Amino acid sequence: MHYLAYTTMPTGTHNPSHDAPLQVPSGYNAAAYFIDRHIAEGRGAKTAFIDDAGSHSYAELADLVNRAAAALRRYGIGAGDRVILCLFDTIAFPAMFFGALKIGAVPVPINTYLSGDDYDFILRDSGAVAAALSAPVAGAWITALHASHDLRAVIVAEGDAPLPITSISFEEFIAAKSNKIEAQPVDTDAIGYWQYSSGSTGRPKGVMHRQTDLFHAAVLYGERVLGVRENDVVFSASKLFFAYGLGNACIFPMHAGATMILMAARPAPEAVVRVMRVRQPTIFCGVPTLYASMLAYLGNDHEPLSRSLRICTSAGEALPPAVADHWAEHVGVEILDGLGSTESTHIFISNRPGAVRRGSSGRPVAGYEVSIRNEDGREAAIDQIGDLWLRGAAIAVGYWNNPQANAHTFVDGWMRTGDKYSRDADGFYHYAGRSDDMLKVGGIWVSPIEVEAVLMAHPQVLEAAVIGFEDEDALVKPKAFVVLRDRSQEGAALVEELTAFVRARLAHYKCPRAIKFTAELPRTATGKLRRNLLRS
Repeated sequence: MHYLAYTTMPTGTHNPSHDAPLQVPSGYNAAAYFIDRHIAEGRGAKTAFIDDAGSHSYAELADLVNRAAAALRRYGIGAGDRVILCLFDTIAFPAMFFGALKIGAVPVPINTYLSGDDYDFILRDSGAVAAALSAPVAGAWITALHASHDLRAVIVAEGDAPLPITSISFEEFIAAKSNKIEAQPVDTDAIGYWQYSSGSTGRPKGVMHRQTDLFHAAVLYGERVLGVRENDVVFSASKLFFAYGLGNACIFPMHAGATMILMAARPAPEAVVRVMRVRQPTIFCGVPTLYASMLAYLGNDHEPLSRSLRICTSAGEALPPAVADHWAEHVGVEILDGLGSTESTHIFISNRPGAVRRGSSGRPVAGYEVSIRNEDGREAAIDQIGDLWLRGAAIAVGYWNNPQANAHTFVDGWMRTGDKYSRDADGFYHYAGRSDDMLKVGGIWVSPIEVEAVLMAHPQVLEAAVIGFEDEDALVKPKAFVVLRDRSQEGAALVEELTAFVRARLAHYKCPRAIKFTAELPRTATGKLRRNLLRS
């Protein structure tokens, strides 16, 4: 098998070849490229993953992947068959993910925080023939497993779980000695893996990606924007089932031959801080909510999180400038905010190292084309808010079994992202909110993101969310839900202070007409705000 050689350029250096279309390596298979290549190039002894159980070299990972691939074949699973992965972030995840890819099967990573009803829907919708589950979440799958007639194998990792059908432990599943499994070359247009959307406003949608989308995202963003290097140690608090986490904690470091840190537990701030101080990552990837909660947890604790830290990234939601400023001051490393989605594989608009514009998502990643369109479909003017459209090499093939969503989202080679954006004169893109989150107050569009950013600049505010509500005249007005750093400060006096604070910084019609204090904001497992619950 032949592989293309890539050289990571120093930050700020322009490489003309970066403007040329990428060529997928001949005989490409993601498992061969992201794992076997490193064995052939002499990195077999290098640490690939560090999880809660210990360290795993690239050679050990390659062996686990081969065993998983051989075991799937023993159960009659092959090209095109879907394999559910509802797994915590341990070595079992990459072993099963790449084991499936190696034989042309289709791994389907699933959110480990969903309900049994969601799992029942996903199992029926996907038509999966195998499922690998972490024992602590297996109980939520009981109804789905009991109703399924398609499953040939159920694999349970990280312990035992009583299930209504026959299952096998991950250790037993991969125990049989197997010869080296040759990677199945894949067609560049063939479906490689699925990820289900978060489903925050409805049923999750199965997003279908090619295996080659992983390669394109790794080069376009992981290499050419982040500059991930072989000597990097990468820690992503966002989980592997999430598109953002899969790229950060698996695909980008494995493209470079770097080392990845996995944490099975929920990314609570105290747990993330502990892991960072023990493992000393060079790259850390989080979401705005986590950055804010970590800063609140740290308080006056200025012990370095990692003396090796050089890059932090953020996605999932717009990063409030106040959080970005506080993090840079406290930690000493800027956060690279960006925009991505499950449908785009990973981030397609991003700030760059040494070129961060606070309050923006950055500039388009080379290899993607973006367009901001106004209500009549024409390109929006500078600083005009419009609908964001996208096309590029790593865009999903479409949604599984959902022609209505496909027709709405994928149009003439473009993808409608559902985001509202504006572009400034310097080419930086500014998030205004989801299309259905925008408020029209007095006939003028108001971005909830703008109002939230101002509220979060107040020293008492930890988080804020703004929605629209109808007043007594049935007119839409902004309403803010606010999480305070100190709940003992709640009261009418602080409401008046926050109202005046916003009014001094924004046009009057943007100022919240009501402010409600709350202990927390409702969010999806991937950290996205669930405004629909606030509206209800």
